[in-house]
Amino acid sequence: MRAMRVRVGMMIGVLLALVGCSGKPAVHFFDEGQPATLDQWHVLRVEGGKLRLNDGVVPYDLNTPLFSDYAHKLRTVWMPEGKAAGYQAENAFDFPVGTILSKTFYYPLPEGGGADAMAVARTPPSQSSLQGEALDLSRVRLIETRLLVHRQQGWVALPYVWNREQTVATLKRTGDTVELELVDAAGAREALSYQVPDQNQCGGCHITDNRSRKLLPIGPKARNLNRDFDYAGGRENQLAHLARVGYLQGAPAPAQAPRAADATDPQASLDARARAYLDVNCGHCHSRTGPAITSGLWLDAPTRDHLKLGLCKQPIAAGKGTGNRLYDVLPGDADASIIAFRMDSDDPAVMMPELGRAVVHKEGLALIRQWINGLEGSCDTTAGAGPVNTTGPPAG
Repeated sequence: MRAMRVRVGMMIGVLLALVGCSGKPAVHFFDEGQPATLDQWHVLRVEGGKLRLNDGVVPYDLNTPLFSDYAHKLRTVWMPEGKAAGYQAENAFDFPVGTILSKTFYYPLPEGGGADAMAVARTPPSQSSLQGEALDLSRVRLIETRLLVHRQQGWVALPYVWNREQTVATLKRTGDTVELELVDAAGAREALSYQVPDQNQCGGCHITDNRSRKLLPIGPKARNLNRDFDYAGGRENQLAHLARVGYLQGAPAPAQAPRAADATDPQASLDARARAYLDVNCGHCHSRTGPAITSGLWLDAPTRDHLKLGLCKQPIAAGKGTGNRLYDVLPGDADASIIAFRMDSDDPAVMMPELGRAVVHKEGLALIRQWINGLEGSCDTTAGAGPVNTTGPPAG
C-alpha cells in the first residue's frame, strides 16, 4: 500500500508540473517528431472566442515587418525555465536549445463582419489586432501558424494551417493554398491565392548562411526588436522586457542598441525607412552570406557600399527578370531600376521576393520608388558599371 501511495504521489506531481500553477497545460517542447496539431505544443490556445498565449509565451513585434500578402502576424517566443538567448548586435539572437518561436498569420475581417468566407481586410500589415495579448476570433481570420523549433540537431520549421472554424491548426508538411479576397477600405476586391510554404520552402528564407545551410531565425534581431510593445501588463521596450523576464542576457540599454526604422513612420528619414524595408524583406537572401550572395546585390542593414546596394550595378545575369533594364538601381529613375520592376511584378519568373507573396505590396513599392527617385548621381555607361558622383544612401 505504501508503494502504491508513493507511485500515486509521483503521478500527481508530474501532472501538476505539466499543468502548471495556472491550471493550464504547460508548454510542451517536443525534442523529436512532428506533432499533428498545433495545440499539442500548448504554445497558443483557443479559449472564450479568442486566441490566447500560454504562460511563459512572450509576444513580440518588429519595427518593420516582412510583407506576406498583407497578412498580419502574431509573433511569440518561449524558452525553457532558466534558459535565455544571448544578445548579438547584428545577427538574430543566440537562442538556446528548447526555444519555440511562433508566427501566426491572420487577417482582420472587413467592416461589417466575416459573412463572406473568402473576404479579408486589406490593411497595413504593421497594424496589430492584439488586445491584452489575445486575438478576438470574431474580428480576425486565422490562416496559419509557423513554428521554428530549436532542437539539439538544429532548427526545425513546422507549418500548421487553421481550419475554417478557427478551432484547430493541422500540420501541413507539403504546404497548402487558401483562397481569399483582399477587400480594401473602398470595398474593392483582389483575389489572393495565399500560399502556405512546405517545409523545404522555409529554407528559402531561413537558410541565411549559404555555407552552413542551416535554418536560422530571421526577425528577432536587436534592430528589429528595439521598440515599445503593449504587453498585458503595460507598455515596455521589448529588449528591456525580454531581459527583465529572463529571456535575454547580455543586452545593452535600448538607447545603446541598434534600431531599425518603422518603414511607415513619416517622422523617420526616407533613407532609413527604405533601408529598413529592404533589410527585412530582402536582406536575409541578399547579403554577404545569404543564398543570393552571387548576385552581388546586398540589401541587408550592415551593407554600406553603394555598388553592393545596387546603385549603378549591372545584373549578373540578364533575362526576363531585368525587364531590359541596365541597372539594379538607377539613381533618380525608379522606372529604369530592376529592383522596382521586380517588386511591381506578380509573375513567379520575375517577382522579388520570389517566395512569401502572391500580390504586389503597393505601399512598399511606392516607398522604394520614392527612395530611388530621390537618389542623386549618375552611372558610368562607358565603363560598363559603377557609380559616378553618386550621393545616394548615407554611409551611416
